[in-house]
Order: sequence, then structure tokens, then C-alpha cells
Amino acid sequence: MIESLHSPHIGRVKALIGSKGAKERREQGLFVAEGIQCAREAIGSSRGPEIKIIYGTEQGLSKISDLDFNEIEVVEVSEPVLKAMADTVTPQGVISLCYMPERTISELKSDGRSLFIYLHEIQDPGNAGTILRTADAMGIDAVITSKNSVDMFSPKVVRSTAGSLWNIPVYEGIDFADIDAKFPQIQKLLLSSHASQSILDVVLPGDCIAIFGNEARGVTATDIGVSVTEVTIPMSGRAESLNLSAAASIVMFTLSSKVAG
Repeated sequence: MIESLHSPHIGRVKALIGSKGAKERREQGLFVAEGIQCAREAIGSSRGPEIKIIYGTEQGLSKISDLDFNEIEVVEVSEPVLKAMADTVTPQGVISLCYMPERTISELKSDGRSLFIYLHEIQDPGNAGTILRTADAMGIDAVITSKNSVDMFSPKVVRSTAGSLWNIPVYEGIDFADIDAKFPQIQKLLLSSHASQSILDVVLPGDCIAIFGNEARGVTATDIGVSVTEVTIPMSGRAESLNLSAAASIVMFTLSSKVAG
């Protein structure tokens, strides 16, 4: 058991979640996932990021003792050590150090009924994680982000996904022009409060990608650089707008129901 607060293990984990964490994650090829659910999803997933090391307190490890750790290094630590490693105020007793997945847009495939999500310069980690979690629930095939978007492997995003990061592929820093070139026939739907066409009236003849913009500025067809179909969410109430993750959830539910139908 590691009990020393001077252990190099603490410094290694803190470097990945600190102010220069994004740079450290890229250089080391590792990211940090806190919590029981992330550990469960990571160990049970056959296609998501693999775990390198699990750090856990005696109590934390007891909560996942039913899982298979045969090929994973497990390091027991004291409560103070785990708290020193954690990004949260009240950690759950388990921290997983995971390999960053190496994905390129060339790997992305479609089957004529694929649904993708594209996030253009979104900044809020909570929104990003919630959108990814909803995408997982709605059967979306992939989540793609533009350059200058939030780091999808930052601690807050990873926690917000509640384990869904291991169920749905994420492609980061992709120019939309590259997607358009790879899937020239894909239906491109851009959510806009100024659109006249309702998302409810959309017909899906084939593959589709829904585009969501920055929380403050939104996104326009000019930003994307290709021709798109602008759609809106009809609202009968008095609210003028929706939070990005709420709006994205409605769009994803609507599109997935059309595919299922």
C-alpha cells in the first residue's frame, strides 16, 4: 500500500489533471478517470480506452472486487493519498489511469443509417460529457469535435460521461471539411434558433450528422464551410432558448427515433 504523500505516483496523476494536463495527456498518452462507474465501464469494454493502472483505497477496491483485474496493475493507496491524487473534493476511492485512444477520421465508417454528432468549438466540460452520455444512450455512432473544442479526456468531461466514454468512439480536432470529403452524401443538419425547418419534419434517407455550436456564439454554415440544412427545435413554452446539452439531447432523441422507425 502507498501511504506516503511524497509518492511519485501522486505527482504522475496530478500532472495529468493539472493546469498543463492537456499537454501532459498528449505527451504521456494517458488520461485519468475517477470513480467506480468509469472503472466498471473501462474493464467491461472491449473497444474503449484500456486501463493501465487502477489506484484504489481498500474500501474503493472492495466495490469493484467482482471485476476481472488479471491484466491490470492494481495499486492500493491510503485515503489521504487517493485524495491527493483526485480532482474531486469527495473521491469515490478508485482512480483509473487509462491509455489515450489513437483514432483518426479514416477509421470512421458508415452503413447508410449512421448517426454522427459534430461539436464545433464547444467549451463547457459538463455539456461535452452530457452530450456524449446522451449520444451513447441514443445509439449515436460517433461523437466528433472540431479544433478549439474542450478536451474530451479532461477530468471533468470524463466524469460527466459517467462511463459512456468507453461505449462510443470520440474523434477530436477534426475539420468539418474532412468529414464532408469522406462522406460527400451525408445529410448535414445544423441546429439554429433562426432556422425555419423543424427537426421534427426532417426525413432521414441515409447517413446523417447533427452539428452543434459554441455555447455563446453558436455556429453558422459559414463557420462549417459547407452547405448544410439548418433546423430548429419548436418550443411552445415561454423559454427563449435551451442549454446546449438539453438541445442536443432533444435532437439526438428525435433523430434516433426516426432511424428506429
